[in-house]
Amino acid sequence: MFRKQKQTLLLVGLLLWGMASAAQDTVKLTVQEAVKMALQNNTNILNSELDLKMARKKIWETTASGLPHGEVKSAYSFYPKVPTLPASFFDPNAPEDATIELGVKQNVITDITVSQLIFSGSYFVGLQASKVYYGLSQQNNEKARQDVIETVINTYNMIQLAEESKKILAQNLENINKTLYEISEMNKQGFVERTDVDQLELTGNTIRNAINQVNSNLEVAYRLLKIQLGLEDNAKLELSEQIESDESLTKSSLQLIVEQFNIEKNTDYKLVQTSEKAAKLQLNLAKTAFLPTISAYYNHTEKLKSPAFDFAPKDLIGINFSLPLFSSGEKLAVVSQRKMDLEKAQNTRRYVSSSLAMQATQYQSDLKLKLEKYQNQLKSKQLSDDIYQRTLEKYKQGVASSMDLMNSQNQYLTNLTDYYQSIYDLQSSKSKLEKLYNINQEVK
Repeated sequence: MFRKQKQTLLLVGLLLWGMASAAQDTVKLTVQEAVKMALQNNTNILNSELDLKMARKKIWETTASGLPHGEVKSAYSFYPKVPTLPASFFDPNAPEDATIELGVKQNVITDITVSQLIFSGSYFVGLQASKVYYGLSQQNNEKARQDVIETVINTYNMIQLAEESKKILAQNLENINKTLYEISEMNKQGFVERTDVDQLELTGNTIRNAINQVNSNLEVAYRLLKIQLGLEDNAKLELSEQIESDESLTKSSLQLIVEQFNIEKNTDYKLVQTSEKAAKLQLNLAKTAFLPTISAYYNHTEKLKSPAFDFAPKDLIGINFSLPLFSSGEKLAVVSQRKMDLEKAQNTRRYVSSSLAMQATQYQSDLKLKLEKYQNQLKSKQLSDDIYQRTLEKYKQGVASSMDLMNSQNQYLTNLTDYYQSIYDLQSSKSKLEKLYNINQEVK
């Protein structure tokens, strides 16, 4: 018995350990996989999808309002004193004290009514409006997806650059530490001054501080990416895709610079177009207030007990017709307001059209400048790296001073930082232009 309990506890322990190990597995993602995960789990996307589902239900809600409706009503009635008439009123030969009840003391009456809308201007306009509302929800969902794609790609790129920068700084620190050891040994032998050793230690501390700053930035960036992907804060996340090569980055940027702007593909322009359609429908809805409303109905009544004389029919078919006569100018005032709303929507569409065209030109110009800056920084980084490596060799040979080494090293670190910043700026500029053009937004 004890052995069985021990085996059971061991099995449970192994199971829990396995679950805990699985929970701590590292999530490795390419940029496309990260975007795909964000589109599935991001809070803004989830809410946008719910809005889209609600818009679908709204279409059916509006459609169903014009379809047949059925209703059942039941009522219980009690008469403390039922009205009567002398029986002689109907039969002269009846006894004088004989009476006929004109109702029943207690009764349950059930009405079944079926109605059908025949004509209503507001119904037909409302049906069109619900479809426009659904289109608007689709476009808002598309915009939310574009926003998430842009932010996830930018965060992913930022982490890539920080990780790459960290590797290079670590390699530089390793070289400095190696040189520091050699110089320290030479100092002990009296071949170099203590100042050279101190200078190298100072340089090493500068690099350590830079690495610490990068680590801090990486921690924040990873947390931000986890939020965007809908992951828990304690999840382990790793990027499996390397930073884009210089050749690929330059080629994709040049292609985007010469890309023609098609405003019809822009999501913001689609939204203002849909808003204009909605304003037109609101105007049509206001005009339908002058039209009649026609509906038909069928009513069937059942009584638990029927009085002796019941002249109410059990079945009834009818048509309701409603036509507004006058409202002292109220409806005309509403129509005038809706006309002005439509004019405002048209003005907004023209303004957005001009703004987007100007924005496209500005973004292309900005991308061109960012590309030129990136290419210059790439050359500067390579030159400063060569200068630093040559100065380090000269320093080891005693040809260059510690001050020369420090200056070249600071120059290299500055250019390295500027180089990675130029990559991030270029990639962000590309993302903005792709979002404006609504291209390269597909998730593979």
